[in-house]
Amino acid sequence: MAPLLSAYKKKFSGRRCLITGGLGFIGSNLARKLVRLGARVTVVDSLIPEYGGNLFNVAGIEEKITTHISDVRDEHSMKHLVQRQDYLFNLAGQTSHIDSMIDPQTDLEINAKAQLFILEACRKYNPGIKVVFASTRQIYGRPDYLPVNEWHPQRPVDINGINKLAGERYHILYCRAHGLRTTVLRLTNTIGPRMRIKDARQTFLGVWIRRVIEGRPFEVWGGSQLRDFTYVDDAVEAFLMAAAADKANGLAFNVGGKGFVSLRQAAEMLVRAGGGKGGYVVRKYPAERKVIDIGDFYADYSFIEKTLGWKPRTTLPAAFKSTLAYFTKNFDHYI
Repeated sequence: MAPLLSAYKKKFSGRRCLITGGLGFIGSNLARKLVRLGARVTVVDSLIPEYGGNLFNVAGIEEKITTHISDVRDEHSMKHLVQRQDYLFNLAGQTSHIDSMIDPQTDLEINAKAQLFILEACRKYNPGIKVVFASTRQIYGRPDYLPVNEWHPQRPVDINGINKLAGERYHILYCRAHGLRTTVLRLTNTIGPRMRIKDARQTFLGVWIRRVIEGRPFEVWGGSQLRDFTYVDDAVEAFLMAAAADKANGLAFNVGGKGFVSLRQAAEMLVRAGGGKGGYVVRKYPAERKVIDIGDFYADYSFIEKTLGWKPRTTLPAAFKSTLAYFTKNFDHYI
């Protein structure tokens, strides 16, 4: 048994774990890890086509989990689902920045209003539950300094960032005002098996990965922007650590990647990991995207490292290699 699984076997074995967005990218990888730990896992997902849910993401563990097809905006459903759960991993959300600008009301409903439904359900019907909420680096906006730590000013540049910030503030408030045990993780460019690759709604890297597998060139907009990327297994470990530690209650942590690179460097690494297939072309940044681009960003994760002992383990070349291997084998299930 791997060290991580051994360390958390006692903490999660036999415990009831609810994952919103559980058929999505990070949620399904988390579900698989919890199943290996012996947890009693329930996943809830709306399976709305524009979002990341995919039944194939839980292939092989279908009989070991309970699946509910439901929307987090349904407060009556959430009232029922949170009851008798020990842990809630709250990953349901609308992730597309462009979609949030085109349809701000839907983004508001999912990323802000629905979070209140969930938290109220926990407060009223299961106040002992531990909640870990998936937030985003997007809440910071354009950085004043690098790397960005948790005390950086929060100035979102799009509707999605504003609503995600509201969602995480609700979680922290419910800890301080109502004693609900909540922790926030601010994720940055998470990649890996089971991510959305049919389009760029989850991340631009999805399109890159699809094109490499198809042997077609992909576009790099700009190319000089600096980014860090977190492999999904590392992100899952952060969720487990945050859930297991009461000293994380009421706190927000950056979950960053191992080092940082320019987008052009990332593109070169990806093409190399794919055996040179496809290649890439550098394009001028589209005007409609430039207005909500945050420029250079990479996270300072020293706070979670000092508090919980978490740090990323996976290099970007290794992450690309593993991700391409998974999608090459399972490509038809994701396009």
